[in-house]
Amino acid sequence: MSTADRLPRLLALVPYLMSHPGAQVPEVAKLFGLTEKQLVDDLQLVWMCGLPGHTPGDLIDVSWDGGEILIDNADTIARPLRLGVDEASALLVALRMLSELPEFAEGDALARVIAKLEQAAGEGAAAVSSQVAFQPDATVDATAAATVTDALRRGRRLSLRYYVPGRDEITPREVDPTRLMMVDGRSYLEGWCYRADGMRLFRLDRVIGVTMLDVAADPPAEAEPIDVTDGVFRPSPTDELVELELTAGGRWVAEYYPCEEVTELGEGRLRVTLRARDQGWLVRLALRLGDSGRVVSPASLAARVRDQAKSALSRYESVG
Repeated sequence: MSTADRLPRLLALVPYLMSHPGAQVPEVAKLFGLTEKQLVDDLQLVWMCGLPGHTPGDLIDVSWDGGEILIDNADTIARPLRLGVDEASALLVALRMLSELPEFAEGDALARVIAKLEQAAGEGAAAVSSQVAFQPDATVDATAAATVTDALRRGRRLSLRYYVPGRDEITPREVDPTRLMMVDGRSYLEGWCYRADGMRLFRLDRVIGVTMLDVAADPPAEAEPIDVTDGVFRPSPTDELVELELTAGGRWVAEYYPCEEVTELGEGRLRVTLRARDQGWLVRLALRLGDSGRVVSPASLAARVRDQAKSALSRYESVG
């Protein structure tokens, strides 16, 4: 058994033995789901633990002669560990964000957990977490969100019409939903898409219409949750490689999007390379950057940006 498995058990075992002097080896082993040999191995490890110094007076004193466990000199860990204010605050903030998700709209279990944690953590942590305000994703149609939530709860397949901005088209999809999540303030549906034959994320504000089918959701065995730790956008090695030069005002691009290479050019300027599945969103990004960035390559993308910029400027001239 690994150290990661044993340490939490030892931290729970010592306080238990301190509050139950004379506990019997067979009873304690059964309580912690161990064999008697595993428990004795743990006790032998506890016997070598203690405060810095490692003298007999610093180490925990434990004995189990005759099957009766006696422990002493362990007052420093006799009580369960408590969360610090920063740890409790972080946990409360995460729970409050979780409570904003559609699947937690009904029921009060999460609210009770938050209330208990606030009471245990004290006023400091509760005050910090209460100052964080979460705005629900107002761009999502409430009826669509309710249908998706109901399908997840009942394990049903969804038929939806989904807007793909990169191609400026609406596509029909059949999806076996697996979970709802919120990433960077946006609500997403994760599920197995039969059109793409793979796991996909769908932004709920881009769902034009959704219907729950009278078909059980049955994702294939290879369907695995999508890792969104580093964000939703995940470039592929086969995507087109794009090079941009950014002024100090455009450096945020290197922080917001996953870049394959970032080079300092001096005076706050950057050269970044990143991959794009389609050029549409990069055209919009380049227009958004304005004079704080320019497309170096590919030449086709630079030309599209110039054409779009000229077209936009001509409309201003016609109005004038």
